[in-house]
Amino acid sequence: MRLSPITRRRLDAFRRNRRGFWALWLFLTLFGVTLAAELVANDRPIVVSYQGSLYFPVVKNYPEVTFGGDFLTYTDYRDPYMAAKIAENGWALWPPIRHDYQSLSTELTRPHPAPPSAENLLGTDDQGRDVAARLIYGLRLSILFGLALTLVSTAIGVTAGAVQGYFGGKIDLVGQRFLEIWGGLPQLLVLIIVASMIRPGFWTLLGVLALFSWTSLVGVVRAEFLRARNFDYVRAAKALGMGDARIMWRHILPNAMVATLTFMPFILNGSIVSLTALDFLGLGLPPGSPSLGDLLAQGKANLQAPWLGVTGFVVVAALLSLLVFVGEAVRDAFDPRKTNR
Repeated sequence: MRLSPITRRRLDAFRRNRRGFWALWLFLTLFGVTLAAELVANDRPIVVSYQGSLYFPVVKNYPEVTFGGDFLTYTDYRDPYMAAKIAENGWALWPPIRHDYQSLSTELTRPHPAPPSAENLLGTDDQGRDVAARLIYGLRLSILFGLALTLVSTAIGVTAGAVQGYFGGKIDLVGQRFLEIWGGLPQLLVLIIVASMIRPGFWTLLGVLALFSWTSLVGVVRAEFLRARNFDYVRAAKALGMGDARIMWRHILPNAMVATLTFMPFILNGSIVSLTALDFLGLGLPPGSPSLGDLLAQGKANLQAPWLGVTGFVVVAALLSLLVFVGEAVRDAFDPRKTNR
């Protein structure tokens, strides 16, 4: 596929911002690792060879009797008895971290939270769960939540801004007054009310936060449609009988998406911060869910275990910094002063 000259100039401008360019690759690498979290941190082996047959516990649960055990319950592969059975009749390929976000480290002699060790690279929290495993799963959850919220908010905000800007008049007037009223609602109070009525979850939080986050793009898209609706090519399209929806989609929206794409990394940043803050306050995901906010709350509640707070702060700060650097590079890529060189 051949790229247009303007697209090539934008890509060149993005690459010239070395900090943003490498931040994007680091973020994608980090995201890729978290997507394969079950292969990195798990309390079940990836592959087990037993008596000449291959089993894949990472994707399927097997009863103990499959590996010479006595019960029909699911196999605890960290049980010394079962580990010995498997070692006698085959082998097991384990992930680098032999814990998932729920498994407890019961073999430690120190009280929890325990400091970093060879068994728990980043220590354990106050419930005996491995911090490194919860960190990997929590990063995946936070990034996926942020991406989903960003896409939903962008779709709603772009649609609302496009309708207001293109049609103007009473539609624009009513839309602006609604935005003023809606923006004045206390978001935290609404979340507290929702949390008291229903059990918060991934989709519940996504829906509630999407109700408020979509307004950030309306003004930018509205201004672009207000400016472009009177251009000659739009008037010509109307004179040829083209419908309003087609004009908005094919002729005006591509120009409005320039500003939208510039804002999207920062919207993703804010989405991750929102989920982290809610989890920290106890208004987010259900207890036990892996999240960055829960790790920060653990650090606050256990000041005698500084590795919890330090780990949470470093990871959150690094993740948000990477997204800010990427956003700056995207902004440079769409800046006409830098792409027209």
